[in-house]
Amino acid sequence: MNITTFIARRVAFNQQRSFSRFIIRLATAATIISVAAMIIAIALTNGFQYAISHKIFSFFGHIRVQHFEPSKVSFAEEFPIERNDTIKRQLLSHPEIKTVQAFATKNAILKTSETIEGVLFKGVEKGYDFSNLREFLTEGRWVQFPDSGYSNEINLSDYTAKQLSLKLNDPVLIYFIQSDGSPPRARKLIVVGLYKTGIEDYDKLMAIGDLRLIQRLNNWQEDEIGGYEIFLKDYEKIDSVNNQIFEELPSLWNSRTIQEINPNIFDWLNLQNQTIVIVLIIMTVVAVLNLITCLIILVLERTRMIGVLKALGATDAVVQKIFLFHGGIIAILGILFGNLAGLTFCFLQQRYGLISLPEEMYYISKAEIRIVWWQVALVDLGTFLVCFLVLVIPTFIVRKIQPVKAIQFR
Repeated sequence: MNITTFIARRVAFNQQRSFSRFIIRLATAATIISVAAMIIAIALTNGFQYAISHKIFSFFGHIRVQHFEPSKVSFAEEFPIERNDTIKRQLLSHPEIKTVQAFATKNAILKTSETIEGVLFKGVEKGYDFSNLREFLTEGRWVQFPDSGYSNEINLSDYTAKQLSLKLNDPVLIYFIQSDGSPPRARKLIVVGLYKTGIEDYDKLMAIGDLRLIQRLNNWQEDEIGGYEIFLKDYEKIDSVNNQIFEELPSLWNSRTIQEINPNIFDWLNLQNQTIVIVLIIMTVVAVLNLITCLIILVLERTRMIGVLKALGATDAVVQKIFLFHGGIIAILGILFGNLAGLTFCFLQQRYGLISLPEEMYYISKAEIRIVWWQVALVDLGTFLVCFLVLVIPTFIVRKIQPVKAIQFR
């Protein structure tokens, strides 16, 4: 058995009551808290970013293919493009693309006997995949599409329905604003479902109905649409996929990610990464300082032991290894129990929602958790390496201890 590891274990797991034992436990606890805090902070940030992004992507897709309009605002009526089955099949053949669905939007005003509300009416085609929106439906169902003509049904947000005092199956008069300046065209639609995303700007803005209604109001042909919404299998590949499909589109078509269309909210989400970096630095510094303090105290308390070992022929390097192993044991125990504490909290938060949030401010009603295992492994490895390298510093005290004086040390 290696003498350095043997002595390090005996020192580390010494059951005798002493001040150093208390310091060891304090340093281990600080490391546990630091590692747990880093894991929880990363999981909460990942969950927050994912939850908000998921809501936006669910409503608008990951990538939008439309007519090229450089001066177009974020979400507004589109210049029509013709359906192109060849392009659609080509897009669907891409390994990262899940669905490609036609849509169009039109500005409208909802009117009741008491008040009015402006909305952006989003028309979707028959066969539209509502599975992405299922979690947002609070009452009723999504619009259904007849085989001929257009659907006279509409989905509204909870916010809009409350403003207009509307309930399920209530009729609502909707005036569609004509882009050519002609008088608005009115239609009576039935409210068949209510949704809530928690993102106030979208809940105030969007209503969902039949694409064929927009085609009729705009005097479009049956093969004219506002564009295609593309949903990906992995949203993290959004930029690379967008660059690839852009090259395959007709000359007057354009593809843009939702991050490009609505950059403000994604810039806000990306700011969370800076917060995480600060938290990681602070927690790492706390763990390192505690371990350094702990090891200095241990070295000073074990002065006589160091003197005896040197008198028996142990070199400075051997004695240093004993305390490095000792510090390494503390760091490993702190990392293991820190993982246990951090992951347990994440599990409880994910299952029971211990931390709730004001949805009107954060767009989600509870703190979301998303654990990325390679990030957890990186936290563990980074913490251990930084702590182990920094622990070399206090072991240099060993070199200055003289055996004769150390043995007499009280």
